[in-house]
Amino acid sequence: MTLSRDLWQANQDIASACLKHPFVQGIATGTLPKSLFAYYVGQDTFFLQAFARAYSIAAAKAPDWEGFIVFHSLANGVLAELKLHQSYAAQWGVDLRVVSPNPATRRYTDFLLATAWSYDVGLTAAAMAPCMRLYAYLGQELAKNGIPEHLYADWIRTYSSAEFVPLAQQLESLLDCYTKAAEAAHSTYRYAMQCELDFFQAAWNAENNYN
Repeated sequence: MTLSRDLWQANQDIASACLKHPFVQGIATGTLPKSLFAYYVGQDTFFLQAFARAYSIAAAKAPDWEGFIVFHSLANGVLAELKLHQSYAAQWGVDLRVVSPNPATRRYTDFLLATAWSYDVGLTAAAMAPCMRLYAYLGQELAKNGIPEHLYADWIRTYSSAEFVPLAQQLESLLDCYTKAAEAAHSTYRYAMQCELDFFQAAWNAENNYN
């Protein structure tokens, strides 16, 4: 078993908790309040901007040209995802220029950027892989019985698409290639997975802001 596969399997408890989370289930059924999805779009845009920066840092630190190219390619994938968020923002009336990160978002982005700046690309890949693999998993699980036509169909369509899964696989290949410290990778990956769950919880808690 590859390290990336081992890390994913070791964190199935958090992956399952994310899938069952009321925020994600609200996306699945189309019943998530619009205000909460709008809030999520703003937070996720802030997160993705940091994610793209972390890819770029990793590219600059890549020990070989192949790694440099793949990290840059993955950064371009995030830029494409940000365009989707811009369309969401326009649709949901979110002004992305004034988004302020909540504590969960800030904790996650600070962790990603600190890892990218301070450690080698293998550990950076371990910090970033959970996001990609988790969203591919969530998208595929929500699309298992077909993609329903409701407000959040495009979200499910994006993360269940045949184009998204290879991006997760590319990042996992970098993790497998460059990671030298398996123990550090386990703790880093686990922390990132917990940040993902906390991210959904923070978006769900934003309901209090609209009552």
